[in-house]
Amino acid sequence: MKENYNLAKWLAGEMTQNELDEFKKTPEYNTYSKIETYSSQLKAPLFEESQLYKNILENNKTKTIPLFRNWVFKIAAIVILFIGVTFVMRNFVTETKSATNGKKTTFTLPDNSEVILNSDSEIDYKKWNWSENRNLFLKGEAFFKVAKGKRFEVTTPLGKVTVLGTQFDVKVRKNRFDVTCFTGKVKVNYKHKEIILTPGKSVTFDNELQINSIVAHTKPDWLDNKIAFKKESLKYLIDEIQRQYDVNIEIRTNHPDELFTGKIPTDNLDIALEIIATAYHFKTMKVTSNKIIFEEK
Repeated sequence: MKENYNLAKWLAGEMTQNELDEFKKTPEYNTYSKIETYSSQLKAPLFEESQLYKNILENNKTKTIPLFRNWVFKIAAIVILFIGVTFVMRNFVTETKSATNGKKTTFTLPDNSEVILNSDSEIDYKKWNWSENRNLFLKGEAFFKVAKGKRFEVTTPLGKVTVLGTQFDVKVRKNRFDVTCFTGKVKVNYKHKEIILTPGKSVTFDNELQINSIVAHTKPDWLDNKIAFKKESLKYLIDEIQRQYDVNIEIRTNHPDELFTGKIPTDNLDIALEIIATAYHFKTMKVTSNKIIFEEK
């Protein structure tokens, strides 16, 4: 009851400065403050002041509402407003899903489209009117199984992918943008270029260089805890291993430009390190559980 009394006094502007300072220190103040901010943006319907005054005069019954009932009404109004603000926050405010280093996250969108986020990836989208505006923003890599419906767009810092209903993979890391189509058809927009991908087709944009390729599998290798590399630089290879295992790798070599082709597991760090060490003739040193050094033998 003490909490409701303070809330009512705060709403009525009847708190002393000391009481206000103490009230601001409570855990509930931040929530109440947000509610007040949202409520201040709501517009009350216009009314005719003279007509209202006339109606009051014509009403021969006068009622007096005790102060405690006034507080009850204010608190009830706040509760109703809080429910309304919660609804707005859940539907209008951006929803964020993420996967940290070494983790994957699977979730469904409001239309039951399925999304699987790879390590160090994030997606932002809005639930409100999703069936009419299926648009989300991706940083990192994700595999999509899109439910049929209106246009579905994946916007990234480097380009955009547009589909109607299909399965595809989008990856954006630094200046590199990869899109692979597994079923259906996708449209890829990268700067001034527009490309249509059909099943089994993939495109990579790396610092303005466009690379088209064909894939034989029906889903990304990373869904099966493997990463496939084709003529990739050592730096790109190490960046991906660090992301998948949440480790820090230092390289001591005079031949950093040798390219790597092959598959590396994402669920067994020792085997992953052994593959890299064998391919590059490195000696592996584990300084700590998440600090590794590769150096030439």
